[in-house]
Amino acid sequence: MTLAAKISLGCIADDYTGASDLANTLTRAGLRTVQTIGVPADDLALPEVDAVVVSLKSRSIEAGLAVSRSRAAEAWLRGRGAGHVLFKICSTFDSTDAGNIGPVMDALRADSGEGAVLVTPAFPETGRTVYQGNLFVGAVPLNESPLKDHPLNPMHDSNLVRVLARQSRTQIGLVDLATVARGVDAVRARLAELVTKGIGAAIIDAVFDRDLETIGLVAAGHRLSVGASGIGLGLARALVSTGKVKPARASSETGTAVGGPAACLAGSCSQATLQQVANAERVMPVLHLDPDRIITGGGEAQRALEWARPRLAEGPVLIASSAMPDQVAALQARHGRDAAGHAIEQAMADIAENLVKSGVRRLVVAGGETSGAVVDRLEIPGFLVGAEIAAGVPVLRAVGAQAGEMLLALKSGNFGGAEFFADALGLMR
Repeated sequence: MTLAAKISLGCIADDYTGASDLANTLTRAGLRTVQTIGVPADDLALPEVDAVVVSLKSRSIEAGLAVSRSRAAEAWLRGRGAGHVLFKICSTFDSTDAGNIGPVMDALRADSGEGAVLVTPAFPETGRTVYQGNLFVGAVPLNESPLKDHPLNPMHDSNLVRVLARQSRTQIGLVDLATVARGVDAVRARLAELVTKGIGAAIIDAVFDRDLETIGLVAAGHRLSVGASGIGLGLARALVSTGKVKPARASSETGTAVGGPAACLAGSCSQATLQQVANAERVMPVLHLDPDRIITGGGEAQRALEWARPRLAEGPVLIASSAMPDQVAALQARHGRDAAGHAIEQAMADIAENLVKSGVRRLVVAGGETSGAVVDRLEIPGFLVGAEIAAGVPVLRAVGAQAGEMLLALKSGNFGGAEFFADALGLMR
């Protein structure tokens, strides 16, 4: 069947792992949720749901292209009845001064006719908080966290009012924690005040889960919001508490067992993923790729496949292109940042495609850009959301995949515990 029923919440995510994080959050909050890859075709069979998360790979592409893809997703969601659309971004506000958060927000705001858009990447459950407009990762400001060394979008300013103002055509304001603490009416009054001053978007503080609930109740009365999965949680709770959605019981299952060979791919260079790869070496064979050989066409993808195929019958394998920040910087200096990143992503996608052709049906992928490249190559149009592996990372059952039944886990670089790969495979049966 096609998705004909009216949906209560539409979401546009700027990468695939972030979309999985959001879909997982909405499911846990009681919303029946499907994650799609790109804007769905009208003939894609989907169950009746409360929320749809349209996954785009738009975080690091040219801003104009990110805008056009996001507008197409919004039009599809509005056409299915979504009164509110959340533009889902990373909880560490990954972006550059040229975008893409600001340009996409500006375009969606214009299309929706919104007055002032609430913006927050806060998600206290995962250690992301915003105070006086400054984003904290755990106990440290964003610009002092490992994100300062991000290979694609290094973050050198924790003040999100300034960061967003450098990207957006509209003025950016602030709704501070003191206002949030006074409740829904105070936040609404502050937004109305900002609109009279010509301000089109406001960073809103959130330090505790209860702040997200206040923000969600306010945002649900508007047509557009921007933020990470925390604001998604607030919106979901608002839809349930106001009776607009009847809560569904989140399933810990994704259907019948898939079985068969399993493999893990790691393309993230985050400190968390590097530690997870190191820990995985105690429980499964791990192959470390040579990034220079990937970029110069040294046959690394073929070497990885020749290494993996005879081992798959014995158990899971892990193939990693991850590297330390100084190694990444040197690689980018030699080959160029965009060229290096694209070559590695495509090599990992080549490996994933051929692993699936070799019978792999359970696939764990670490890294947002890597996950996007892999899912695009496998041409998977959507996922049903299953058991939570770690905060923000669910098991996903492919919908409409050419390869047939598949289970995947798509992990943002900084997510998951030290034993993430083993934990994921333990839930993917």
